[in-house]
Amino acid sequence: MAIDFEGFKQGQRSTWSAGEYADVASTIEEAARALLERLSPRPGEAMLDVATGTGNVAIPAAGMGAKVTGLDLTPKLLEIARGRAERAGVTVSWVEGDAEALPFPDGSFDRVSSCFGVIFAPRHPLAAAELARVARPGATIAVTAWTPEGLTGQFFKTAAAFAPPPPPELETPLQWGEEEHVRSLFEPAGADVACERRTVTFTHDSPESWFEYQARTLGPMVMARAALEPQGRWEECRGELLALYRERNESPQGAFSASAEYLLTVAQMPA
Repeated sequence: MAIDFEGFKQGQRSTWSAGEYADVASTIEEAARALLERLSPRPGEAMLDVATGTGNVAIPAAGMGAKVTGLDLTPKLLEIARGRAERAGVTVSWVEGDAEALPFPDGSFDRVSSCFGVIFAPRHPLAAAELARVARPGATIAVTAWTPEGLTGQFFKTAAAFAPPPPPELETPLQWGEEEHVRSLFEPAGADVACERRTVTFTHDSPESWFEYQARTLGPMVMARAALEPQGRWEECRGELLALYRERNESPQGAFSASAEYLLTVAQMPA
């Protein structure tokens, strides 16, 4: 049976519209800063941030003087990003669009980025080819992705066990966190690919409060709760995630502090 990709993407719009993603985005600003450090946009350069969310990368890049376009599939997130940019006093061109079909001509940008965004596009080779297509000769592409063995990777794996299984041929976001896979995506474009493992640190009052925070703010968790509570399975899911958070907790004082590993990939396009 053929995969309904448009239906899949409509589900993604609903998922990332749920909860309070602007709040969630604040917990990964550390990774956005690391991405921008590697990308190093210069004043006047044209930059595209794909699956921009609420503008974690796009807004500070505009503050650095780049001419930034932020694209996302979800209108609600773009509305929030637009308000954030106005408050920051920067100009960003916000575009509703699909990472698998970027609405820009070939070779439009000097810098192309995606911070935990393009990884959710269902067809990885197509999404990576689009990033490379809109990059100019000599341009730099930077992408962050959660590693499968890291805290967030294990979160997604644990939660996935409570959802209907996806089609076996569908690629998963965590594959972007595997160096061999991500190299295979960019090397067909002739890019020089470098990968670096980094971490962000999540903190909260306790593992329990971190779980409750995610259940309230993170779209996939909000949707999971809505599906699992009528089935009587939400408490089981809660128990398994709390076990993960307690296992990974690095705080000795009862609070919650845990490192979440991600892969930062920088692809340098041939001149």
